[in-house]
Amino acid sequence: MGKGLGVSGSLFQKIVISYTYVAIWIFLSFTVIIFNKYILDKKMYNWPFPVSLTMIHMGFCSSLAFLLVRVFKFVEPVAMTRELYMSSVVPIGALFSLSLWFSNSAYIYLSVSFIQMLKALMPVAVYSIGVLFKRETFKSQTMANMVGISVGVAIAAYGEAKFDAWGVILQLGAVGFEATRLVLIQILLTSKGISLNPITSLYYVAPCCFVFLSIPWVLIEYPQLAAKATGTADYDFVVFGMNSACAFALNLSVFLLVGKTSALTMNVAGVVKDWLLIAFSWSVIMDRVTTINLVGYGIAFLAVCYYNHAKLQGMKAKEAQKKASQTDEEIGLLEKNQIRDDDGLGRKADSQA
Repeated sequence: MGKGLGVSGSLFQKIVISYTYVAIWIFLSFTVIIFNKYILDKKMYNWPFPVSLTMIHMGFCSSLAFLLVRVFKFVEPVAMTRELYMSSVVPIGALFSLSLWFSNSAYIYLSVSFIQMLKALMPVAVYSIGVLFKRETFKSQTMANMVGISVGVAIAAYGEAKFDAWGVILQLGAVGFEATRLVLIQILLTSKGISLNPITSLYYVAPCCFVFLSIPWVLIEYPQLAAKATGTADYDFVVFGMNSACAFALNLSVFLLVGKTSALTMNVAGVVKDWLLIAFSWSVIMDRVTTINLVGYGIAFLAVCYYNHAKLQGMKAKEAQKKASQTDEEIGLLEKNQIRDDDGLGRKADSQA
């Protein structure tokens, strides 16, 4: 009985720890999104320089990642040759910088709630690009699911009270770049047996992003910042320091969440976070959320849930097939050994006779 209580207590402890990781990730992701919106929105902090903000994040994350990897030895760096870095990390870094730049820019033009609705298109983009790069198999059922997500998002966009075409283009561009980055990670790194956790990802990718972002910064934002250096573009070190620290902490929480739970848990947590952001955007920021918005996002939400469920079932089927294959190999090996043993016994009996 004591043993049963011990097992039950251990299971309860694991559940509590898992939910704690989920809560931390939701809180930090929620905080970073609202914080970025606060800084970039012209009606709030009024610092509409998304490239500069993203560069601050990348510079901060690069510095801390260097300390954690090289100085404190918190994680070990991976074997990274110059050729591999140029052929794999640089393209991924370029796409990541574009994704961050475009997504942060969208906060200037769109509400937080509508941006979360547009982000529901991520599975559509990842699947479509995966099919294009032959990482995914085209299936009519899955494509129908993708159409369902797209229709839901289109309805939500139709019902958006403050629709801004340029903001939508920026956010859709961010989704496209991020989806391409995720697919390229599978092609350029994972297929070569290289796995980067969030800290080593920042260690290798963040400096690359910083360099890429410096190009649009010099061309677009530096002249504006220089012109406003007389006082209309004040830089608050406390605000931007806290914002950068939150962005870095979010990456660490991803490391904990994925490492200690599962990808499915993260997907479910992401859905909870999206609904919380929509509710916060409506009730606190006072963004207008229409009934058509909610109906459209509800359709997209159900389609995304079905897609995640189908992926989970597919993963379970592959795992079961893998175990069955291993079992068949083990049975075959045992039968082969048994035949050898029987043959050996038969020879021994013949020699004794």
